[in-house]
Amino acid sequence: MKMVDGSCVDFTTKLASKEAVPGGGGAAALVGAVGTALASMVVNLTLGKKKYADYEQANKDIMEKAQKIQDELLEMVDRDAENFLPLSKAYGMPKETEDEKRLKDETLEKCLIQACEVPVEIVKKCYEAIVLHSELVDKGSKLAISDVGVGVQCLRAAIISGWINVVININMIKDESYVKKINEEVKPLVGKGTEIADDVYAKVEAMLSK
Repeated sequence: MKMVDGSCVDFTTKLASKEAVPGGGGAAALVGAVGTALASMVVNLTLGKKKYADYEQANKDIMEKAQKIQDELLEMVDRDAENFLPLSKAYGMPKETEDEKRLKDETLEKCLIQACEVPVEIVKKCYEAIVLHSELVDKGSKLAISDVGVGVQCLRAAIISGWINVVININMIKDESYVKKINEEVKPLVGKGTEIADDVYAKVEAMLSK
């Protein structure tokens, strides 16, 4: 059974244990999915209200995109675990002889790159979801504006958490061109994403203080 098909209690119990998975990557994906789901919730609470009729189609588009991202992030919870397991086993490979050392180094390199895949996707998807919240903060029902704030803060945490799980792997990867590519492609999304998230949250706070 997939982890995401179990209960919240099951997931957090496994997360708290000494088992290799789930770990930080799976937690980041799940928190990102929760943040994205809140965008859909706000849209559902907004659709059909005359006050927001001008944004009806735009909100429907936001919800369609949010649902897709939510589904993708939930799928990443289990996929991150599947990708990490080979790496956890590779760390335990013997290295007594030169051949064993070479094989372990080659295996670790391959497994580290594989372990990076899902965290990279988490960053990208969380960035997309943060952008959706930046649209929704002006188009969603003000009665649910606090949920936009919660959603974007979940995604802010998730995008940073996804990046941390990238960093811990690329720090050990010897392929410099791969590391350079990931840094150039992904790191800017974290900076821009957190900046947008902070702007959205500031707007939410301002609306709530009126």
